[in-house]
Amino acid sequence: MKISTKILSPIKEEMKEFGIYYKKNFDTNFPLLNIITNYLIRRKGKQMRPMLVFLSAKLNGSVNKGTYNAAGLIELLHNATLIHDDVVDETYQRRGFFSINALWRSKIAVLVGDYFLAMGLIKSLEENQTEILRIISTAVKEMSEGELLQIEKSRNLSITEDIYYEIIRKKTATLIAACTAAGAHSVGAPKENTTKMHDFGLNLGIAFQIRDDLLDYEQTNFAGKPTGNDLKEKKMTLPLIYVLSKQSNWKRREILRTIKRHHKNEKKIAPIVEFVKQQGGIEYARKKMIEYRNKALDILNTYPESDAREGLKELVIFTTTRKG
Repeated sequence: MKISTKILSPIKEEMKEFGIYYKKNFDTNFPLLNIITNYLIRRKGKQMRPMLVFLSAKLNGSVNKGTYNAAGLIELLHNATLIHDDVVDETYQRRGFFSINALWRSKIAVLVGDYFLAMGLIKSLEENQTEILRIISTAVKEMSEGELLQIEKSRNLSITEDIYYEIIRKKTATLIAACTAAGAHSVGAPKENTTKMHDFGLNLGIAFQIRDDLLDYEQTNFAGKPTGNDLKEKKMTLPLIYVLSKQSNWKRREILRTIKRHHKNEKKIAPIVEFVKQQGGIEYARKKMIEYRNKALDILNTYPESDAREGLKELVIFTTTRKG
């Protein structure tokens, strides 16, 4: 699913300039690092996070050098976390490309991720962007906390709905909130507007992650059956958490026991996926996603009409209707 022109048109020139800026400013004297950085640039995805920085900046003022710096720092951070995630999860492909650890092994991947994080810190200090650094550092801290919380709770599959929201807020939404808050701050927006854009990003991020979790029940394998990849990795997401909360103790234990013992067995997992669908787990999760989507849209409606506001609205709709 492609990003629409309505989203891109307000920041078309900025995104074009950002590609040049990123490559120029984060070039190094180390050939291996440059090879890996260029590889990452070539395999770039939708670049939703820099888009959020620029759209938030335009909504609150005029894009300036600080905005490009903020977008660059976010992109460095995002790439660093993706590289580290691929190592932790032993993932060897991302978006149809080989991961860094697949091509250069885990040790180099971890070091490159660390390098990107350090580069982000140095650049923010060089540009005297201490508040942007605080926003981004808080995001890194919370992302780590969310990952650890998920690992802790996944061991015994004890994730409640409240814990689920805490995990996705920290793991996913906090970085999106950092994008929108950093964008607003970069153009000198009042503190209340920066806080408002941070809240917008949190709501958007939670809706984004719920949509991601729903996709696992919608996407199918070669046999036309739901992939159930989250269950295969013993990840408890909202559709399953809701359905489990409605079951008897006996039924809940039976489902959890199957996931614990047979999570890699597609034939054992498929009936659970179907049960979640039959018991209203998909409808419930979709309803919650729409609630958070609407909270994000309500915040945007407090701003005057503009191309940037319409672009952000389109981006909100895109994240909650995407097919992949």
